Amino acid sequence: MSGGPRRRRTWSAFGDVRRMPSDYEVMTHDANWTLRPNRKAAFEQNPSSPANLWFHTYRDASPLRVAEWNKYRDPDQLVYRTYVTMQSDAETRLAGVLEEYAAAGATEALSPAWVRTLATVFTPTRFPLHALQQIEAYVGHLAPTSYITTAAAFSTADLLRRVTAVAYRTRELELTRPGSGAGQQERQIWETEPGWQGVRRLVETALVAYDWGEAHTALNLVILPTLDAVLLDGFRELARDNGDELTWLLLGNLAEDARRRDRWAGEVAAFAVRERPENADVLRRWIDRWSPRADDAVAELATLLETLPDRPCPGGELLGAARAARQQLLDGAGL
Repeated sequence: MSGGPRRRRTWSAFGDVRRMPSDYEVMTHDANWTLRPNRKAAFEQNPSSPANLWFHTYRDASPLRVAEWNKYRDPDQLVYRTYVTMQSDAETRLAGVLEEYAAAGATEALSPAWVRTLATVFTPTRFPLHALQQIEAYVGHLAPTSYITTAAAFSTADLLRRVTAVAYRTRELELTRPGSGAGQQERQIWETEPGWQGVRRLVETALVAYDWGEAHTALNLVILPTLDAVLLDGFRELARDNGDELTWLLLGNLAEDARRRDRWAGEVAAFAVRERPENADVLRRWIDRWSPRADDAVAELATLLETLPDRPCPGGELLGAARAARQQLLDGAGL
């Protein structure tokens, strides 16, 4: 019987486990080299360099702390292969819908009031979505575990997919309904339309939430759930009420991405609280900071949906739905 140390097995990175790690765990576990053990700083350069100070300040010294972030798991356990396969199928369905409705002349049949609504509320969403995509990429870049980095990377891609779908539909509106402003006036609307200015303030402020935990909380627990309740769910139902089945189907397809984001983002918060109960106070402080800003943004945006369509939606109803959607996510996370 040998007296030397027991030979370590292949999966020793997972600790003393008595099971084979899943494909998801093998592909994702501890893949961020800036979090290597016994490091002096994130990057192999002077610890006081700007990059190292940034990561130390906004990741390592974040008030959202857990002893071992690598214990977190994405509920959907996506890896690149499964994500690409899933989204390829979603894009195939979406392309089929767009082609079918284009062949049927659905856009030409829309009322002028609804086309104006699309050009004022739907097509300008490329601007906030692009900014929100940047924030999600930042969350993934600074996340304290590759499990969160991977989930945030897929959500970043989802937001790009959403920007692309809106851009495609914008071009279609521009070609079939010239003079509507679609494809021509979105930047001006984003920068000057009163109904959009609350969202613009909210998004631009979130771009300078540098702590990774606050950026995650602001974006994934407050801003996106609140805005999606209006710009995905609410606008989807409004489109159907106004005879626009294409937009109803398009937003339904994109809403699947949002629900998946809610699952992994909510689990980050729930995991943080389970591992360290003091994190509940940290998260609630950030939630209390960002929720009024999100509510103000939705209240201003709702004024457009009260006045533009033939069949409008009461602003108070939209704001209530947005608050309820956000609270449902927070309740699920134990907050």
